[in-house]
This record gives sequence, structure tokens and C-alpha cells, in this order.
Amino acid sequence: MTAPASGLPVADSQVAANRAALGVLMMCTVISAISRGVGESFAIFLLPIAREFQTDRAALTGIYSAYMVALGVMSPIAGTIFDRLGARLCYSVGLAVFGGACLLASQVSALWQLYLLTGLGGAIGASMIGMLPASSLVSRWFQKKLSTAMGVISASMGVGLLVFSPIVQSLVAQRGWRGTYQVLGLMLLAVLALIQFLPWRRIAAGAPEIAAARKQQAADGQAWTVSRALRTPVFWALFGVMFCTSVSTFAVSVQLVAYLIESGLPPLQAASIYGLVGMVSIVGTFLAGSLADRIGEMRVAIISYGSTIAGVAALAALGSSHAMAMVAAFVVLFGTMQGSRGPLVAVLSARNFAGGRQTGIYGAVLFGMGMGGALGSWGSGALYDLTGGYYGGFALSAAGAACGLLLFVTVPGLRGQRPPTLHDARALSVSASKPARRL
Repeated sequence: MTAPASGLPVADSQVAANRAALGVLMMCTVISAISRGVGESFAIFLLPIAREFQTDRAALTGIYSAYMVALGVMSPIAGTIFDRLGARLCYSVGLAVFGGACLLASQVSALWQLYLLTGLGGAIGASMIGMLPASSLVSRWFQKKLSTAMGVISASMGVGLLVFSPIVQSLVAQRGWRGTYQVLGLMLLAVLALIQFLPWRRIAAGAPEIAAARKQQAADGQAWTVSRALRTPVFWALFGVMFCTSVSTFAVSVQLVAYLIESGLPPLQAASIYGLVGMVSIVGTFLAGSLADRIGEMRVAIISYGSTIAGVAALAALGSSHAMAMVAAFVVLFGTMQGSRGPLVAVLSARNFAGGRQTGIYGAVLFGMGMGGALGSWGSGALYDLTGGYYGGFALSAAGAACGLLLFVTVPGLRGQRPPTLHDARALSVSASKPARRL
């Protein structure tokens, strides 16, 4: 018996599809790691740039805040570009913009130019080659093991940070920050040249059975659009999860090193703990995707958010106890769960809004991540100025985690129940357009 689409025996056809799926996953993993590694490397440039421009720290950290806001704004735009113009053009434009921004950043003469290039240009590039297009492509190739595949991609973001940080630090020491930006820019443009030789039509097509289902949805007029998704409660629940999760994460991470130093730890040890938190997040991110395949997204969310709240409590207790046991508890509980919600949201978005403008919808969901990150980092600083301590920021982090957990527990689409249909979206639209009946 032969497979209709390929003419190969069914077993051979399945083996070929599995190999192609693994190839796509590898490609997405590598490029996502590059995106995160280059995008998050700004922290290493902080002190060299401060010394050259003789500016205050707030002005420099504002570049990263601008990056986060721009990343959130760009996510739905990048998703729409991917859906309308295809994977090859999306990745190519993203790498070209990212590489060009790095090369131009090496030539700046004023700080505002870094806001434009590293903040805005970096966000445009990172959004178009990062988790957004990767999750869409992987969802076209994986079905039963989709959560695990999403976990691998999400973990690659941490791997990128872990691998690129020492490389960038070494380059800065040898070539200066300007020379390092040149190297990063040339590397991104080299990747741009290499990906032109990939079989993009085959990559974008997806596994035959998944592609057939998507084609049938389009033929039946059942394809999702961003406007239709906006009329469903599950979309806003996913948006809220990303918003609350980012508030919870950045309310702690931005001031973590300063808090540890003020709690009595040596600066080098405090910085090492910060790096360790990022490293263990790789393990948690991968495990979250793998566990979701076995016990479901909601149970993983309960474990994840519960661990985050417990980790924040351990960190708060450090201020009075100075016990390294509290630091270890924080690293294990907060650190491992730091990136675990990303693959859950990616899977739930792909599952609830399969087909159609899926990437644009996921991009709109990720807009909540940028806004939450900006609020969490700014809010923790404002609470520190208001109270003179860090406990207000810790409370904000715990509240963000609790709200994210509440959404998973209460919204059916996040609990593994029936995904919304276009009929649901149309019914909500019609209901909202009817005038209220007088009593």
C-alpha cells in the first residue's frame, strides 16, 4: 500500500515525515537561540556603553524597556507578516533588520540612536525570527508531541542566553562593545545567507495529515482570523496569562542582583545567582512541555505558579535570615518555573486557533508579554521608591502569578475543555450587537 501524497510505502512515508519534522524543529531551535542570545546580550554592553557616553543607569536601562515594549507591539505585526507573506520572507526580513541594526549600532554617536537601533530595530528582528514563527512552523509538523516540541523551542531561548553571554563578554573584552556589535551583525547576515538554501516550501507545508486538516478548514470557511479570535474569551485568557506571567517575572528579575547585594551577598556571588536562575529555567521550560503531554496544561500551570509564589516567599525570607538555603529554594522554585508558561501558552494558542491566521493570533497574545514585562519592571521600581524596600515588588510578583493561575483554573479553553469554534465567535459578535432588552 502506498501513501497517496508521496507514492512511498506508508511506513517509509511516515519515517520521512518524522525526519522532516525533526529537521524543522532543529532549524527553529537554532534560530530561536540566536534570537534570544543576541537580543538579551544588551546587559553585557551596559557598563562599556555607560563609560563611553557618561550617562546615568536609568537612561541605559530605558533602552531595554523600549526593547520590551517594542517587542510586544511587534509580535502581532510579525505574526501577520508570517501568515500573509510566508516563513521565508519573515525570517529573511527579521535577520536582515536585526543584522543591520547591530552593524549600525557599532557606529552610533548619541544614546538616542541606540534606542532606535537596539531598542526598536532589535525588537523587530527578534520578533520575526524568535518564538513566534518557530511555534507556528512546529505546530504544522507536530500533533501528539506538540507540547514537548514547544518545550524544546522555549528551552532554546535559555540556551541561547547561556551560550551567547560568555561569547559576547569575551568579544567585548577583546574588541570593545562597538567591535562586538559588528561581529553580531555579520553573524546574523551570514545566517540570512545560509537559510536561503533551505527547502522553505516543504518546511511551510507541514506534515501531510496536518496540512490536509488546515486545507479542509480553509475550504469550509472555518479558518480563524485575528478579529474572530478577539471575540473569544480564551484569547483574552491567553493574553492575560502572558501579561500576568511577565509582571510576576520582571517584578523580581530586574532588581534581583541589587536585592541580593543589599541582603549581604558579595556582588560576584549575587551576579552568579542571577545567571544560575537563567540556567535552571532551561530545565523547567523543557520539562513543562514534556509534562503537559502527560498530565495536561492546567496541572502543569498549578505546579508552575505555585512554585513561583513559593520561590518569591523564599526570596523575601532571605532579607531576615541571610540563609543560603533560602537562596537555593528561590533558584529551584522560581528559576525552574521562570519560562515554563511559554510553551503552555504556545500550545494552547495553536490548539484553540488552529489554521488560518494562527501566527498573527499568537502574536497578538504575545503583546501581553511585552506590556506585562514593562509594567512588572517599572512597578517594582516604583514600589521600591515608595516603600524604601523590595517587599512591594515581591508582593506584585506573587499577585501576578496568582492571577495567571486563576485564569488557568477558571477559563475552559485553558483547562483542556472544548476549544472555541467560529460559531462561538460569531454568536458572541451577534449577541454584542443586539440592543439590550428593557425590563
